[in-house]
Amino acid sequence: MLFDSYPFALFIAAVWTVYWLLSGTKHARIWWLLAASYFFYGWWDPRFLALIAASTLLDFVVGQALHGAQDQRRRRMLVGISLAGNLGALGFFKYWGFFTREAARMIESLGFEAHLPTLQVILPVGISFYTFQTLSYTLDIYRRQLEPERDFGRFALFVAFFPQLVAGPIVRARDFLPQMRTRPVLTAPAFESGLALFFWGLVKKVVIADYLGGTLVDDFWNDPTSYGGLASVLGIWAYALQIYGDFSGYSDCAIGLARMLGFELCENFDKPYCATSPRDFWRRWHISLSTWLRDYLYISLGGNRGGPWFTYRNLALTMLLGGLWHGASWMFVIWGAYQGLLLIVDRLVDLPEPKTGAGVWLRRAVMFQLVCLGWVFFRSATPSDAWAVLGSLFAPQGSSVIEPWVLVAMGFGFATHLAPRATVEALRSSFLGLPGLVKGAIYALVLGLILNASGLDRPFIYFQF
Repeated sequence: MLFDSYPFALFIAAVWTVYWLLSGTKHARIWWLLAASYFFYGWWDPRFLALIAASTLLDFVVGQALHGAQDQRRRRMLVGISLAGNLGALGFFKYWGFFTREAARMIESLGFEAHLPTLQVILPVGISFYTFQTLSYTLDIYRRQLEPERDFGRFALFVAFFPQLVAGPIVRARDFLPQMRTRPVLTAPAFESGLALFFWGLVKKVVIADYLGGTLVDDFWNDPTSYGGLASVLGIWAYALQIYGDFSGYSDCAIGLARMLGFELCENFDKPYCATSPRDFWRRWHISLSTWLRDYLYISLGGNRGGPWFTYRNLALTMLLGGLWHGASWMFVIWGAYQGLLLIVDRLVDLPEPKTGAGVWLRRAVMFQLVCLGWVFFRSATPSDAWAVLGSLFAPQGSSVIEPWVLVAMGFGFATHLAPRATVEALRSSFLGLPGLVKGAIYALVLGLILNASGLDRPFIYFQF
């Protein structure tokens, strides 16, 4: 059930109306949202429901047991059960085919026949996201940084909350669970802000991501040799804007929907292509994932303790695993290694922050090109595909022509990054200050255009992760 589809429009209208009409205890609203979230998730494939329910039950029980356990050996055993259960399920559904395929290649390269079991495993939508959520809950209790949730309904909703279930943001229990313990209040400013953010996310998804993907990116990656050097640069830039519009658009939709239901989710993107360094980029891009990797992997490996070489090792391992988190492919591993290398070089060079406007823009331009180079490996299915894309940068000319409207969409995508915050806030305030009938007409027009433009049926890119 995609956010930009007719079924979801009917679904959210029904969920929102019943949610705010429920006048009983706050538990009634929690259970209503939980039922809606399971319906939403089961819409993709009802078989997925058993897996998310099992993960929820596992960490709910382990969390209670961890809180009562004083013996450190028992505490390690309990957190080990959570890690084994969650990562075991993630590994089986997401990486079984990849590992068996690579193991078979290794065995055959040694001159032996490989007879490894092959299974057609369906990847459950959102498993990477809710696995990290439940793991953070258990690990926080293990570290004595969080009290366990006693109410199963609240905990189950924390795991399955439908706005952010399948593609984030990855929420922390300490941020989300307290919001369910208070009775939500519907206010006009919160509703309007959430609705506007939801529609803005859809615009980024359809106008930027889907349009660029359908008119340039897919064609360019399918046949990069037909594009000249300048057109190839635009093709790579277009993918950078596509993945940003797609993923940040989903995050905006999720945050907006949650706000309309009385919840606040964490910001997930902060103009990442305005970054001036690799460290700055990862403070702006997929913030909920980068902070998760920092708090539960990088710091657990030792962080920056133990000297610079240990720090570089920890950065490399964190980004390698972060790349693999995105999918079972060597290309994601290469992308993760590249990101780790950028972070290591950033620490080695340790340039001071630019003090002039020209210096800031120069650093932004260089960093954007470095990020785009990484996106080439991220988007390509094989190393040879990536080299073909990079090779096209040096082609004098090609047969393919880029449509003018593609350049307009790209300009709009860049404008969403470069517009000053004060300008964006002024535009937002001006829109929210319009008469209700005018805003309603604008929403109806935008919704109609988006639903009619959704004939391409392009799922959000991060659904595959």
